[in-house]
Amino acid sequence: MQKIIELKTGIYLLELNSDDINSLPIKKFNNILLQKGYYYYVGSAQKNLDHRIKRHIRSEKKIHWHIDYLTSNKNFKIKRIFIFPDAPKDFECELRKNIETEFSLQIPLTGFGNGDCNLCPSHLLYSIKPIDQNHFISLYQAMVLLIPSAKDTFWE
Repeated sequence: MQKIIELKTGIYLLELNSDDINSLPIKKFNNILLQKGYYYYVGSAQKNLDHRIKRHIRSEKKIHWHIDYLTSNKNFKIKRIFIFPDAPKDFECELRKNIETEFSLQIPLTGFGNGDCNLCPSHLLYSIKPIDQNHFISLYQAMVLLIPSAKDTFWE
Protein backbone atom coordinates (compact mmCIF):
# COMPACT_ATOMS: atom_id res chain seq x y z
CA MET A 1 0.00 0.00 0.00
CA GLN A 2 1.26 3.47 -0.82
CA LYS A 3 1.76 5.98 1.97
CA ILE A 4 -0.91 8.61 2.31
CA ILE A 5 1.51 11.15 3.71
CA GLU A 6 5.24 11.33 4.30
CA LEU A 7 6.30 12.89 7.56
CA LYS A 8 9.85 14.18 7.78
CA THR A 9 10.16 15.93 11.15
CA GLY A 10 8.01 16.72 14.10
CA ILE A 11 6.79 15.90 17.57
CA TYR A 12 4.49 13.08 18.60
CA LEU A 13 2.49 11.99 21.61
CA LEU A 14 1.88 8.29 22.20
CA GLU A 15 -1.10 7.29 24.32
CA LEU A 16 -0.56 3.83 25.79
CA ASN A 17 -2.80 1.82 28.07
CA SER A 18 -2.08 -1.04 30.42
CA ASP A 19 -4.64 -3.10 32.32
CA ASP A 20 -1.90 -4.65 34.45
CA ILE A 21 0.70 -3.49 36.96
CA ASN A 22 4.13 -3.64 35.30
CA SER A 23 7.80 -3.33 36.07
CA LEU A 24 10.52 -2.49 33.59
CA PRO A 25 13.80 -4.38 33.17
CA ILE A 26 15.82 -1.16 33.39
CA LYS A 27 18.28 -0.86 36.26
CA LYS A 28 17.53 2.85 36.63
CA PHE A 29 13.85 2.05 37.31
CA ASN A 30 14.35 -1.15 39.28
CA ASN A 31 11.66 -1.84 41.91
CA ILE A 32 9.28 0.78 40.50
CA LEU A 33 5.86 -0.51 39.52
CA LEU A 34 3.86 1.10 36.74
CA GLN A 35 0.19 1.14 37.68
CA LYS A 36 -2.77 0.26 35.48
CA GLY A 37 -3.87 3.21 33.40
CA TYR A 38 -2.83 5.54 30.61
CA TYR A 39 0.69 6.63 29.79
CA TYR A 40 1.61 9.55 27.58
CA TYR A 41 5.02 9.71 25.98
CA VAL A 42 6.17 12.86 24.20
CA GLY A 43 8.93 12.35 21.64
CA SER A 44 10.47 13.96 18.61
CA ALA A 45 12.06 12.99 15.33
CA GLN A 46 14.20 15.48 13.51
CA LYS A 47 14.20 13.25 10.44
CA ASN A 48 12.08 10.30 9.26
CA LEU A 49 9.17 10.92 11.64
CA ASP A 50 7.03 8.40 9.78
CA HIS A 51 9.70 5.71 10.32
CA ARG A 52 9.87 6.55 14.03
CA ILE A 53 6.11 6.17 14.40
CA LYS A 54 6.14 2.86 12.50
CA ARG A 55 8.91 1.64 14.79
CA HIS A 56 6.92 2.49 17.90
CA ILE A 57 3.92 0.61 16.51
CA ARG A 58 5.95 -2.57 15.92
CA SER A 59 6.01 -4.73 19.04
CA GLU A 60 9.15 -6.62 18.04
CA LYS A 61 12.23 -4.44 17.80
CA LYS A 62 15.70 -4.03 19.20
CA ILE A 63 15.45 -2.02 22.42
CA HIS A 64 17.09 1.37 21.87
CA TRP A 65 15.08 3.98 23.80
CA HIS A 66 13.26 3.84 27.15
CA ILE A 67 9.91 3.94 25.34
CA ASP A 68 10.81 0.68 23.55
CA TYR A 69 10.36 -1.13 26.88
CA LEU A 70 6.71 -0.07 26.87
CA THR A 71 5.92 -0.39 23.16
CA SER A 72 7.39 -3.92 23.04
CA ASN A 73 5.65 -5.02 26.26
CA LYS A 74 2.50 -7.08 25.56
CA ASN A 75 0.76 -5.40 28.53
CA PHE A 76 0.95 -1.96 26.91
CA LYS A 77 -1.21 -1.07 23.92
CA ILE A 78 -0.87 2.07 21.84
CA LYS A 79 -4.35 3.60 21.79
CA ARG A 80 -3.71 6.85 19.93
CA ILE A 81 -0.85 8.73 18.35
CA PHE A 82 -1.01 12.50 18.05
CA ILE A 83 1.45 13.91 15.52
CA PHE A 84 2.65 17.48 15.14
CA PRO A 85 4.28 17.54 11.69
CA ASP A 86 7.19 19.94 11.29
CA ALA A 87 6.93 21.13 14.92
CA PRO A 88 10.33 22.31 16.18
CA LYS A 89 12.30 20.25 18.71
CA ASP A 90 11.63 22.72 21.56
CA PHE A 91 7.88 22.07 21.17
CA GLU A 92 8.51 18.57 22.60
CA CYS A 93 9.13 19.95 26.12
CA GLU A 94 6.46 22.62 25.78
CA LEU A 95 3.86 19.99 24.86
CA ARG A 96 4.92 17.73 27.73
CA LYS A 97 4.61 20.54 30.25
CA ASN A 98 1.29 21.73 28.82
CA ILE A 99 -0.41 18.34 28.95
CA GLU A 100 0.95 17.62 32.43
CA THR A 101 -0.69 20.83 33.67
CA GLU A 102 -3.84 20.84 31.51
CA PHE A 103 -4.81 17.25 32.31
CA SER A 104 -3.29 16.93 35.81
CA LEU A 105 -0.98 14.13 34.71
CA GLN A 106 1.60 12.55 37.01
CA ILE A 107 5.25 11.69 36.44
CA PRO A 108 5.56 7.93 36.96
CA LEU A 109 9.32 7.65 36.29
CA THR A 110 11.76 10.52 36.70
CA GLY A 111 14.34 10.52 33.93
CA PHE A 112 12.29 8.44 31.47
CA GLY A 113 12.78 9.29 27.80
CA ASN A 114 14.45 12.63 28.33
CA GLY A 115 18.14 11.80 27.96
CA ASP A 116 18.66 14.72 25.59
CA CYS A 117 16.58 17.15 27.67
CA ASN A 118 17.75 19.12 30.69
CA LEU A 119 14.42 20.90 31.21
CA CYS A 120 11.93 18.11 31.90
CA PRO A 121 11.90 15.62 34.78
CA SER A 122 10.45 12.99 32.40
CA HIS A 123 8.86 12.65 28.99
CA LEU A 124 6.48 9.99 30.29
CA LEU A 125 3.27 11.02 32.05
CA TYR A 126 0.50 9.00 33.69
CA SER A 127 -3.23 9.11 34.40
CA ILE A 128 -5.63 6.49 35.68
CA LYS A 129 -8.10 7.63 33.00
CA PRO A 130 -7.46 8.75 29.41
CA ILE A 131 -7.20 12.44 28.69
CA ASP A 132 -10.19 14.01 26.97
CA GLN A 133 -9.27 13.62 23.30
CA ASN A 134 -11.64 16.38 22.14
CA HIS A 135 -10.20 18.80 24.67
CA PHE A 136 -6.65 17.91 23.59
CA ILE A 137 -7.45 18.36 19.91
CA SER A 138 -9.20 21.67 20.60
CA LEU A 139 -5.97 22.93 22.19
CA TYR A 140 -3.85 21.99 19.17
CA GLN A 141 -6.34 21.70 16.30
CA ALA A 142 -4.29 23.78 13.88
CA MET A 143 -1.23 21.55 14.33
CA VAL A 144 -2.16 17.98 15.21
CA LEU A 145 -2.86 14.81 13.24
CA LEU A 146 -4.45 11.84 15.02
CA ILE A 147 -3.92 8.17 14.43
CA PRO A 148 -6.66 6.35 16.35
CA SER A 149 -4.90 3.05 16.99
CA ALA A 150 -1.83 0.95 16.34
CA LYS A 151 -3.79 -1.09 13.78
CA ASP A 152 -4.50 1.90 11.55
CA THR A 153 -3.54 1.03 7.95
CA PHE A 154 -2.16 4.54 7.44
CA TRP A 155 1.36 3.26 8.21
CA GLU A 156 1.42 0.15 6.06
